[in-house]
Amino acid sequence: TSVTSAKIQVNGVHLHYQQTGEGSHAVLLLPGMLGSGQTDFGPQLKSMNKQLFTVVAWDPRGYGKSIPPSRDFPPDFFERDAKDAVDLMQALKFKKFSLLGWSDGGITALIAAAKYPNLIHKLVVWGANASVTQEDVRIYNGIRDVSKWSEKVKKPLEELYGHKYFAETCEAWVDGISRFADNSDGNICQQLLPDIKCPTFIIHGEKDPLVPQAHAEYIHKHIKGSRLLLMPEGKHNLHLRFAEDFNREVENFLR
Repeated sequence: TSVTSAKIQVNGVHLHYQQTGEGSHAVLLLPGMLGSGQTDFGPQLKSMNKQLFTVVAWDPRGYGKSIPPSRDFPPDFFERDAKDAVDLMQALKFKKFSLLGWSDGGITALIAAAKYPNLIHKLVVWGANASVTQEDVRIYNGIRDVSKWSEKVKKPLEELYGHKYFAETCEAWVDGISRFADNSDGNICQQLLPDIKCPTFIIHGEKDPLVPQAHAEYIHKHIKGSRLLLMPEGKHNLHLRFAEDFNREVENFLR
C-alpha cells in the first residue's frame, strides 16, 4: 500500500502528515526532537499491518515539512503539540485513534491521552520522560552541538533542514527542555499520568543513552494498569534498530 503525503490546516498552521493502510484502527505516530514521519518512522510506515491499521505519521509544527512556522519552545510547547496532534486527527475525520509516541513525541502522547481521554483508544510510548532532572540536563547539553553527532544520525536531519536550522533548533530545544528542571520535581507532566485511563504500553531500551530507565519506571508506576517492556539491547531508537520486534510487540498490544 502506498504512502500518501499531504498538508492540512490545523490551529493556524499547515501540518504535514503521511498516511498508509486502510484498517479500521487509526494510529498516529509522534516523532521525537527535530523529527518527522519520514526521518523517524520509516519501518513503521512500511511494515505495520495495513489491513488492521490506518497509520498516520505527522510532522509537528516547525519540524519536517510543517515549516513555516519556525520551531520554537515556549513553556507549553508539549501541550501545544498535543492539541495540534489531536486536532490533526480530528481534521482527518478519525473519531478515535491510538498514539505511538517516541521521545518528545512520547511526552506529547502522554499529555494528549490525559487531556483528551475520549479520543484515545490505546497508548504506546518509548524513550519518554515525565520530568527533567539535573542529570537529564547534563545529557541534553552533551548533544547541544550537532557537529559532534554521529554522521548516521546527523545526515538525514541536515538534508531535511540544512545545517543552520538544524543546529539552531537543536540548541533551542536543549534550552527549552532544560527549563523544566527549574519546576518543582522537574515536572513536565507528572500530575497528568494518573488521568490516563486508556490501555498503555511503555517500552524502554536498557541501553538508552538519552533517557535513563528510571523515567520509564516512573511512568509505568503512575499509569494504572500500564505494561512495561524492557529491551536489553535497545537504545533510544529501538523502534528503528529492532523494528521487527518492536512492530510485532506494538501490533499485538494494539489488536
